[in-house]
Parts: sequence; C-alpha cells; structure tokens
Amino acid sequence: MSVDELWNLHEEVVGELSGKIAAEKSKLDERLHRLGTPHDEFRHARRSYPKVLPKYRNPNNPAETWAGRGKRPRWLRSQLRSGKKLDDFRIERLATR
Repeated sequence: MSVDELWNLHEEVVGELSGKIAAEKSKLDERLHRLGTPHDEFRHARRSYPKVLPKYRNPNNPAETWAGRGKRPRWLRSQLRSGKKLDDFRIERLATR
C-alpha cells in the first residue's frame, strides 16, 4: 500500500472507532441515568490530609519553610550541596503536653 492509501485507511479506522466510542459512552450515560445516579457521583473526592507543620526553615529567608514532604526546595538543595546538614535547618518545637 502507498502512504496515501495507508493514511486514508488510518482516517477511516479513527472515524469508525470514534463513532463506536461515542455510541458506547452514550449507552453508558443512559444506563446511569436510568439508575438515577448522575455519573459525577462516581468520581472520587480527593482524600483530605491533615495540616503538616513545617520542619525546616531557610535561615536567609525565614518565610521559606519545608515540611519534609515532596521534593526538597531549591534553597535547601543548594545549602546541602555547600556542605551543611539537614538538621542545621530544623525548626525547634517546644514540647506540648
């Protein structure tokens, strides 16, 4: 087959599949509607996580903090590369009882 014939075949297949997908989706939506459940209810709500207090603070800019989750911030990575230790940036907490 030539490239033009292959491309035409590709377009036919994509058109046919798109039509079948749309038809199947409309059937599923109709079944959900008959069940009386809107399909938005099936989407799961994001789990709420508790507020995490920061554990580390940038000594050069106290407004920059990090809770120890996720990627390390740029200011901390550069400080660690210069030879400082992670505990040098730890925020001291008072024991509460």
